[in-house]
Amino acid sequence: QVQLVESGGGLVQAGGSLRLSCGASGRIFSINVMGWYRQAPGKQRELVATITSGGSTNYADSAKARFTISRDNARNTVFLQMNSLKLEDTAVYYCTADVRSSITDWGSQYWGQGTQVTVSS
Repeated sequence: QVQLVESGGGLVQAGGSLRLSCGASGRIFSINVMGWYRQAPGKQRELVATITSGGSTNYADSAKARFTISRDNARNTVFLQMNSLKLEDTAVYYCTADVRSSITDWGSQYWGQGTQVTVSS
């Protein structure tokens, strides 16, 4: 099995910054895409950003120019640097990873437990 553990959430004032981290552990042969999603109260979970093992990134329009996703392949870790935070960024942020557990495994998507980000005025 694979576990994803997020950290770095918290309470921040509007305009401030936070850096989220997520480490994957367990039976890991390789990880293709890693990413961040978020879910605000009463809303569906939505994409924030993704990054491939080669470093290609994809951002939601709401995250472009303010958030930066990066990863450390050697440590199976993905980061999300969030700057210029807005009230509407308040949500639970979830880490996800597409993991192959062996060379014969097609891969499965795993999710972390989520970390709360609250932006106050």
